[in-house]
Amino acid sequence: MRAQKLYAGVTLRETRTRLQLTQKEFAAKLGVSLPYLNQMENNHRPISTTVVLALAQEFGFDVTQLSVGEATRIVTDMREALADPVFGDVPPPTADLQLTASNAPALARAFLSLHQAYRQSQERLASLDQALGREEAALAPSPWDEVRDFFHYCDNYIDSIDRVAEKYADAAGLQSSQPIVAAAKWLRDTHQVTTVTGEDDLRRFDPQTRTLTLSGQASAATRLFQLAHQSALIAHDDLLEATLDFANFRTPEARAICKIGLANYFAGAAVMPYRLFLQSAQETRHDLERLSRIFGASIEQVAHRLSTLQRPGLKGIPFFFVRVDQAGTITKRHSATSLQFARYGGACPLWNVHRAFETPGQFLRQLAQTPDGLKYFCLARDVSKSGGAFNAPTRRYAIGLGCEVRHLGSLVYGDNLDAENSAAFEPIGISCRICERTNCHQRSVPPLERALHIDHNRHGVLPYEIEE
Repeated sequence: MRAQKLYAGVTLRETRTRLQLTQKEFAAKLGVSLPYLNQMENNHRPISTTVVLALAQEFGFDVTQLSVGEATRIVTDMREALADPVFGDVPPPTADLQLTASNAPALARAFLSLHQAYRQSQERLASLDQALGREEAALAPSPWDEVRDFFHYCDNYIDSIDRVAEKYADAAGLQSSQPIVAAAKWLRDTHQVTTVTGEDDLRRFDPQTRTLTLSGQASAATRLFQLAHQSALIAHDDLLEATLDFANFRTPEARAICKIGLANYFAGAAVMPYRLFLQSAQETRHDLERLSRIFGASIEQVAHRLSTLQRPGLKGIPFFFVRVDQAGTITKRHSATSLQFARYGGACPLWNVHRAFETPGQFLRQLAQTPDGLKYFCLARDVSKSGGAFNAPTRRYAIGLGCEVRHLGSLVYGDNLDAENSAAFEPIGISCRICERTNCHQRSVPPLERALHIDHNRHGVLPYEIEE
């Protein structure tokens, strides 16, 4: 399989502008001709290895920033949006989408926002009893989707919050033998907040009495997480608000939802401080159960944290992370890999995350290959959550964590898997509407980018044939 060419003209041009260099000066420092630099900045040519090395040597540039990750996410999102029947049966070729994502990412995001608003209005108009009298709201994108996209395009890593959380973890003693006691003591000593146990809400803070009440039914991992979450709101509200100002959300609802997400991010980064967690992940070969015990976190919290290890100059393995419910609906998603998830609907039914509900408490391993030829390792497990009482409903979820198969040797879960055998890889996709596979037995709808051939006298894997 050929190596993927790196087109990062926008990043290259922004770097030159930040350094206040002319194209001629920049080209001289990189050791290339002026026309060659111009072609790279306009994505007419990929960035060469010579330029990557020169950036690192001349400017101390973190070359991991020269990534196709964001462009890949934008292309995937645009392909899915353009699969909407409203755009007709002949969507633009992928090459055009790649050029748009590389050269005009702001325009691409504006298009995605417009399509999102269109979908939202259609969905609300389909329920007239809810839509009547709310015409203006029907035109606005979902606050939840807006927040999800914010984290999606931030690569699920917020550097300023991550570093502050790391300092808090050290100051509060979260790596002690009794982290809950230490976190509660830190709140009492530094912010005069008393922590008590209750039976109702998972977490409730009374600013008048300075009392934080945590559910006695919650697990120790959940209580520690909620303590750190409240600490973020109390001690670092200015940082959270500054980050929200930067995000520039359209609605107060989106801003309010994102503040919860940022406090949750702080909590995860505090319970599992970046450098210590990365070191432990490498030493344990990313064993989720061992990391869970070391840091007093849940399996889901550990898996999600692994997907955030994208600090410039100190990156971990690029993981994807997803959580689905029993209906297959994606409730959390992030990918630091080329694999991207559908913005709407569920995940590919051939993916092992759906089978995790059948084997509670067990890890499922899968070698998988996407239509673009990339090979991945996928780990899945159910993380159903008890309601804490006999009559309380159980919240049923499954999580999926994975990476490109080239990282398999760094994972304990890769032991004894035959990654050299191409037949061991199961075919998976993203969304049926944009999946290029022609003979998938689980296909629900035809791909919109392909013509169909109907033969009334023949029925194969599908009741139609997808033309190449």
